[in-house]
Amino acid sequence: MTAAAGTGTPIADRQSNVIGRHPLTSYFVLAFAGAWAVFLVHNLSADAWGVFSYASPFDILVYIAAATFLGPMLAAVIVTGAAQGRAGVVRFFKRFLIWRVGVRWYVWALVGVPAIATIGALLVPGVLGSFQPIDPVPSFFGYVLFFIWPVLIIGGPLGEEPGWRGFALPRLEDRFGPVVGTLIVGVLWGVWHATIWSSGQWTVPTWQNMVMFTVWITAISVIYTWIYNRTQGSILFAILVHASMDAFPNAVLFPMFPQLGEMTSAGILTAYIANTIGYGGAALVIIIATRGRLGLPAKELAPA
Repeated sequence: MTAAAGTGTPIADRQSNVIGRHPLTSYFVLAFAGAWAVFLVHNLSADAWGVFSYASPFDILVYIAAATFLGPMLAAVIVTGAAQGRAGVVRFFKRFLIWRVGVRWYVWALVGVPAIATIGALLVPGVLGSFQPIDPVPSFFGYVLFFIWPVLIIGGPLGEEPGWRGFALPRLEDRFGPVVGTLIVGVLWGVWHATIWSSGQWTVPTWQNMVMFTVWITAISVIYTWIYNRTQGSILFAILVHASMDAFPNAVLFPMFPQLGEMTSAGILTAYIANTIGYGGAALVIIIATRGRLGLPAKELAPA
C-alpha cells in the first residue's frame, strides 16, 4: 500500500465508476472543461469574440477566479470523492492545514521565489538599464497587500493549487517519477491558461508568448514539487509559492524594471524569458542536487 508525500493516503481499489477508475484523466478533463465553461460566457459575448450580442456581465478578474475554483479545485474534489469517498475528501482538505514544517520553507516560498525571479530578470540583456529606484517600505507593503488581494483571493493560488499540486502532482509522481510527473503537470498547467488567454484581456496572446509562458511555468513547477514534497504534501505551501510568484513581480519587480512590466507583446515576452532563465536555472540545480527525487523520499508514492 502506497501513499502521497506526507499524506498517508492509501491507494484506493479501482472503483466501479468511470471517474474512480481513471482519476488523472478525469481530473484534467474536468479541470479544463470547468474553466472553458466559465470563459465561454465572456468569450462568446460582444466584448470578446462577438458570437452573440450580449455584453459580458462580469469583470475579467471574476472569470479568472471562477475558472480556478470551478476548474482545478472542483475537479480535484469531485475525483477525490469518486475515487476515495468522503474520507478521501476530508484527508484532501486536511492537507490545507499542514503548516508546521519549519521556517526555512516559509523563507523559500515568500523570499526565495522572488529572489530567483529577480536574478532571472537581471540576466536578461537590457533589463538592468531600465532600473528605476523604488521606496523599499511601500514596495514591501505593496507586496504583502498584493499577495493577499487580488492574487491570493482571486488570482489563482486558492483555486488552482488544490488541483495541480494537491491532486494531480502526487499521482503523476507515483506513475512517472518526480521529474517526468512534474513536467507533465507543468505543461498541462501552462496549457490550461489558454482559457484565460482566449479572453484577449489578460495579456497579449501571441504564440511566442503562450509558448514561453508554458516553458517558464513548467520550469517553476520543479520548485513547486520540491517544496511540496519537503513540506509533507502541504497544499498550503503550494498556495503560498503561487501567490508569491504572482505578487512579487506586480508589486516590486515590474516597478523596479519597467521593461519587464510593459503590456506589449515584446515586454511580456521579455518577462517570460526572464522567468525562464531564473526558474529554469533553479530547476536544474534542484534536479541535480536531489538526483531527480525533488525532495520525494524513496519509499513515498502517491494515491491512485
